[in-house]
Amino acid sequence: MKLIILSQYFVPEMGAPQNRLFELTKGLIKLGWQVQVVSAMPNYPTGKIFKSHKNRFTQTDWIEGIEVKRFWLYPSNSSRIFPRIVSMLSFSFTSLFSVFFIRSKRPVYLLVESPPLTLAFSGWLLSVFSKTKLILNISDLWPLSAKELGAIKEGGLYNLLVRLETFLYKKASICVGQSQEIVRHIEKEVPGKAYLFRNGVDTHRFEERKFNPSNRNKLVYAGLLGVAQGILSICKNIDFKSLNAEFHIYGNGAELDSIISFQNDNPTRGITYHGILKRDELPDVLSSYGGALIPLVKNIYGAVPSKIYEAMAAGLPIIFSGEGEGAVIIKKANAGWVNSPGNWEELQDSITEYLAIGDDDYFVIRGNNKKIASIEFDRTQQIAAFNKHLLERVH
Repeated sequence: MKLIILSQYFVPEMGAPQNRLFELTKGLIKLGWQVQVVSAMPNYPTGKIFKSHKNRFTQTDWIEGIEVKRFWLYPSNSSRIFPRIVSMLSFSFTSLFSVFFIRSKRPVYLLVESPPLTLAFSGWLLSVFSKTKLILNISDLWPLSAKELGAIKEGGLYNLLVRLETFLYKKASICVGQSQEIVRHIEKEVPGKAYLFRNGVDTHRFEERKFNPSNRNKLVYAGLLGVAQGILSICKNIDFKSLNAEFHIYGNGAELDSIISFQNDNPTRGITYHGILKRDELPDVLSSYGGALIPLVKNIYGAVPSKIYEAMAAGLPIIFSGEGEGAVIIKKANAGWVNSPGNWEELQDSITEYLAIGDDDYFVIRGNNKKIASIEFDRTQQIAAFNKHLLERVH
């Protein structure tokens, strides 16, 4: 069986979609599939095309035996909407040149990562011209999430995008969502097509990692340092040192320079920025800390931070400053503490409560989180189930 993945993002870039699609590709290949990837020139999260891919319209990479056909895009990590739209549109256009590559491989399925919604439309065109079955992977409900973030207002353009979204759902053979909220949204539009495939985590990568009990007061965040995560606001509003805690930060993004500047200007607040983590370093680094602090400034319907799954796999009690399905998962699993985003008094209380629990309770949470990650969110099991679903839907 043959499948091609179309995504604006792919490894060696960081991020949840990149890791999920990379693991999915490797997993399906192990199960006997032939899988290739069509993607943009790597540029995330810096917004600059990597030096190894500069000044080229197209390039073929081989990553752990996976063939990746790349095309140029206009890169941007700007907080302004116009450059981001141009970036999305540029790859949505250049990706159409992959039609010859796709036709030559003769895949059964073309799996398209959305957003951008415009890339989903390009994927539909490519599926028509290459006579493949279309799978839409919806990792973010666009344009709904754009409206919730204030990037677009209700009106003519929004309604047009909603109609395009519904049109694409109807044209797809399978619609895959990364959360129950996304799946419910899709089911309202096209009953019977939605399939839940969470970002999840490769729990095997976190096995037999050493933890030093003396690090219990050390909280970690590893991920995107963007406005939606709000790490800078946490640094400004929580004095970790006064709580007998430490906050250790890894990652890159739009707030990075401001976070480093604040840390340098406030060296006594218990905040340390360590740099960017490579994918292979994540299990060891996460497992060495006592707990995870995971924020999401504004609830976006359907969004569940993938850092929740990784923290669970590492056995870390979680302090989640957010709402929505992420909060539901943590409460249901008794995986840690949940507080309203931006409520600094609640966040401080959560940190204090975390530090105050006894060792027995602490290690119960650690064991509970690892168990839940391996039972409910293990990516290997998800890929096996997805493989079965794909084979059943071929005919």
